[in-house]
Amino acid sequence: MAETGDIKIGVTGAAGKMGTVLVRQVCDTPGFQLAAASEIAGHAALGRDAGELAGLAPLAVPLGDDADALFAASDAVLDFTLPGATGRHGECAARHGTALIIGTTGIEAAQQSALEAAGEKAVIVQAPNMSLCVNLLMRLAGQAAALLDDDYDIEIVEMHHRHKIDAPSGTALGLGRAVAKGRGVALDAVAERGRDGVTGARQRGAIGFAALRGGDVVGDHSVIFAAAGERLELTHKAASRQTYARGALRAAAWSRGKAPGIYTMADVLDFAALK
Repeated sequence: MAETGDIKIGVTGAAGKMGTVLVRQVCDTPGFQLAAASEIAGHAALGRDAGELAGLAPLAVPLGDDADALFAASDAVLDFTLPGATGRHGECAARHGTALIIGTTGIEAAQQSALEAAGEKAVIVQAPNMSLCVNLLMRLAGQAAALLDDDYDIEIVEMHHRHKIDAPSGTALGLGRAVAKGRGVALDAVAERGRDGVTGARQRGAIGFAALRGGDVVGDHSVIFAAAGERLELTHKAASRQTYARGALRAAAWSRGKAPGIYTMADVLDFAALK
């Protein structure tokens, strides 16, 4: 039974791998209540209890396919689905004034524009990775890039499970944006995404990406600063999707009382207050 004042959470894609992790984390974290859960129309799990799907006791929260009903029942919705669905969920958030916490990656420009429009009416917290430590890694990598000049080549290496469909990962690109900002350059102007064949010597100032896929790796990310005679490596390895769920709930709690807008985990963690 939820306590008075608990934050009511909706989970989209609640029958999927990340969705079930989110449901369990909501139920395991004091101050939160699972208010609603959804899946796409026609999904085999529709009508089943979200708790049972997540390996818990029944929660009396059946899986539905009405996104508007989910948003109406929730204070904040956690969305780690697919770009097209996330864009539509942004429209629901705007209609209902419900906070939307987005961990979806691979979002294209048109979908991002829809989310920006939704941010005029609802709180949107969006991050390529919800892990608190990954967001700290982004900050540290950006600071290192600002301190180390172009004598230090930057390479970003990531590895994920064999089923991941986008590359480089959203987190790798987020790290790329962080180090590019530290260098005072536009990432698109200096990014080298993979190399094959006779590529010639590495361009000074380039930011390289390498994407590895295999097995059940949750997510490994390294930012490498390599110069003649020395190398600095900043690395994060995720052993469980729970780390993303914890960060998402941190963002949901932070979103209460905030003005509509597009926010990031840097806002949630208040990096601006750090010296």
